[in-house]
Amino acid sequence: MEESGYESVLCVKPDVHVYRIPPRATNRGYRAAEWQLDQPSWSGRLRITAKGQMAYIKLEDRTSGELFAQAPVDQFPGTAVESVTDSSRYFVIRIEDGNGRRAFIGIGFGDRGDAFDFNVALQDHFKWVKQQCEFAKQAQNPDQGPKLDLGFKEGQTIKLNIANMKKKEGAAGNPRARPASTGGLSLLPPPPGGKTSTLIPPPGEQLAVGGSLTQPAVAPSSDQLPARPSPAQAGSNSDLSTIFLHVTSGKELPRLGQRKEGEALLSWAVFGA
Repeated sequence: MEESGYESVLCVKPDVHVYRIPPRATNRGYRAAEWQLDQPSWSGRLRITAKGQMAYIKLEDRTSGELFAQAPVDQFPGTAVESVTDSSRYFVIRIEDGNGRRAFIGIGFGDRGDAFDFNVALQDHFKWVKQQCEFAKQAQNPDQGPKLDLGFKEGQTIKLNIANMKKKEGAAGNPRARPASTGGLSLLPPPPGGKTSTLIPPPGEQLAVGGSLTQPAVAPSSDQLPARPSPAQAGSNSDLSTIFLHVTSGKELPRLGQRKEGEALLSWAVFGA
C-alpha cells in the first residue's frame, strides 16, 4: 500500500509530561511508580499525526510548537508504544532522531480521559490500515474471495403455500356488498309524539272562502282558545262563529251567500276581537 502525500492529525492533547525511566531489568514490564512523577523532565503538548500507514507521536512546545521529540509508530500495540503495568495514564514510547538513534522515555497525562483518547486514536488508525491492506489484496485477486452461491443444488426443492395466498386475495378482492337502495332518497320517520305542521301561506296572500277572497287564518292550538265574543257581538257574529268552528275542525268552510254591493269583506281579524 503506497503512502499518501499528506499528513492528517489524529489527536491533540495540550498537557503531557515526559519522564526519564530507569532501564528495565526484567521482562515484567514498566512501572510508573519507579519514576519520579513529581519531577517531570519536560512538559508540553502532544500531537498524533498519520501519513500513510505510519503514525507519529510528536512532543511539541505549547507556545511556539517547536518539536521536542518524535516517535514513529508502525504498529500498535508494539514496541514503539507500551502501557505501564500499574497505571492507565502512563506510557513508554520509543523516540528517534533523524540519525537513527533511539531512546525510551515515559509520558503521562494528568487526566485519565486524555490517556484514553491517546490509546483509542492509535487503535483506530491501525484498524484502518488493516482494512486497507485487506481491500488491496482483494482487488489484486478478486477470484480468491468467498463467493455466494444462491443457485439450487441438485435435488433441492422449495414449497409454496398457495392456498393461504388465494384466501387472502379473495378476502381483499371481494369486500362485503352493501344492500342496494330500493328507490330514491329515503326519509326518516317523524319523531314520536310529533304533530303535523299546518301549511301557512306567505304574508300578503288570500284564501277563497265561499266564493270571496279573505286573508288567511291560523288555527289555534289546543292550549290557546279563541276569545269569547261580547254580548253585543253575539247576535251579529253567530254566523261567523259557525265558520270559525269549521276552520278549527279542519273541514271545508261553508259557502256564504252572495255579498251585496258595498258590503265589506269579512276579515279574519274579527275572530281576534
